[in-house]
Amino acid sequence: MTISPAFRGAALALLWAPLVLVSGCQRAAYAPTARFAPVTSQPVGKTQAEDPAAAALIAPYHDKVTAQMTEVLGTAPQPLTKGPGENPLSNFVADLQRERASRELKQPIPLGVMTNGGLRAGFAAGPVTLGSVFELMPFENELVVLDAPGPVVQQLFDYAAHIKMAVSGATYTVTFDGLPKDIRIGGQPFDVNDSRTWPIAISDYLATGGDNMVFFKTLVPRHTNVLLRTAIADHVRDLTKAGQPVAAKVEGRVKAN
Repeated sequence: MTISPAFRGAALALLWAPLVLVSGCQRAAYAPTARFAPVTSQPVGKTQAEDPAAAALIAPYHDKVTAQMTEVLGTAPQPLTKGPGENPLSNFVADLQRERASRELKQPIPLGVMTNGGLRAGFAAGPVTLGSVFELMPFENELVVLDAPGPVVQQLFDYAAHIKMAVSGATYTVTFDGLPKDIRIGGQPFDVNDSRTWPIAISDYLATGGDNMVFFKTLVPRHTNVLLRTAIADHVRDLTKAGQPVAAKVEGRVKAN
């Protein structure tokens, strides 16, 4: 059978038509278009009028917090500040840590550690308020105790000597090359080879390796269930009840060779 050229042309046209239609109807690459909700928020500033309903809702909570934060706990005759090396503020906090941990665990705690990095602000001379304590210790850190063997205690003093940091309950001398020597704990020479452990009162942040105290990470902390901030506030209250000021000083816990 012979196929005429006209029939062949019509057949080819029918075959190509769907392809042309598909090609012609194909979409371009999808380009997402952002559709934003209408802007309804307003910038908050001093020029904006206070909403009476919101102010009435917040007022009782605001007044309660203000009353709590302005409570005077004690009085500092002189500022308690932090600084490089041994300083009054870290001595004050590290000492009260030992005292409170000893009370909670009902045993002597020979060492206390607090770094400058763990304290955010000092106490100005004058009234010490609960707000002052929150500024000093804004973190939810717990007071814990680590039972450190001799080698870990040695690492603590190696760390301390590098920055001439005081350790509550101890004294030591820094050599010219930044190493600790003549370490004494409770007035007694420290022996790194002694098989005993030394309890250390410290924050849970430092106990888990904070401030590069990685040598503590292998030790399991004993919990006091007392926030360090609470311990500080309670200590200031106790000083006031005993008729004592909020005070501390540099005592020569760290000596230079």
